[in-house]
Amino acid sequence: MPTPIHQLEAIKRFLRQNRGPSGKSIEQIRNEMAEAARQLPRCPDIKAESVNIGELYGEWVSIEGMTDVAAERAFLYFHGGGFIAGTCEMYRDLAARISGACGIKVLTFQYRLAPEHRYPAANEDCLSAFYWLLGQGFLPENIFLGGDSVGATLALMTLISLRDAGEAMPAAAVLLSPHSDLVHLDGESYTSRAMTDPTGSLEGNRKIVEDYVGGCEGGLPALLSPLRLDLHGLPPILIQAGDQEVLLSDAERLAVQLRTAGSEVKLEIWEQMWSVFQFMAGLLVEGEQAIVSIGEFVRTVSAAASGTARR
Repeated sequence: MPTPIHQLEAIKRFLRQNRGPSGKSIEQIRNEMAEAARQLPRCPDIKAESVNIGELYGEWVSIEGMTDVAAERAFLYFHGGGFIAGTCEMYRDLAARISGACGIKVLTFQYRLAPEHRYPAANEDCLSAFYWLLGQGFLPENIFLGGDSVGATLALMTLISLRDAGEAMPAAAVLLSPHSDLVHLDGESYTSRAMTDPTGSLEGNRKIVEDYVGGCEGGLPALLSPLRLDLHGLPPILIQAGDQEVLLSDAERLAVQLRTAGSEVKLEIWEQMWSVFQFMAGLLVEGEQAIVSIGEFVRTVSAAASGTARR
């Protein structure tokens, strides 16, 4: 049974009333986002173990009492927050739900935030977290990448950077409502979904770019537009998006470009949903179902890899 329409409309009204960052300080935005996350229903029995990833704070997240955890695998998750916000605490619930669905511990971490730390700080920290996992003994083919919103973009940019450096690829990636083009911002859904998206807007995404890049002589870095880059040689990718979000076109066009480049991609468009609805899985049936689908994707990729290794 899907979430009742009256409940969806009530959630959307609340999100619309609280989405506008105009006139708010960065600290106020961060505090409000953190407080909103604390108000959501929490997954019971979350287990979070603190870890230092170089100079960055991180957490290994799972569910207490999980018996099917694949110790040799890891799910490295890059949080969203428009490059200006996001903490391990905020994402603890989502990470635990993903961990339970996948049977893998999830590693979250706090990359440096804008505007104090502009491009390429977050990109560098994401690469560092991947290399840190390698240093802990994890094999590239046993590491999954994931993220939401700009975190999904960071996951995609990390894949491209690793490929361009000639590094071995992670097993797969999960992208929730990715910004696939932060340079041109020309997706059709910026217009067609402007009135249905309760959280995102073209203006808001322009602000994301401004906060992360600031004044950039010579134009924006090409890496911020994965959609326009060479996408060959990437591992299997799951993309999830809502049919009411302004980033819908970014998800759809990215899937087309990945397939054209020869990559295996699964695109899921969820009806009546908005950007990163999975974050509200404690309230939304669709959020729970989407996370179950993430688990099925990860387990399928893992099983295929294990079968190949045994041959």
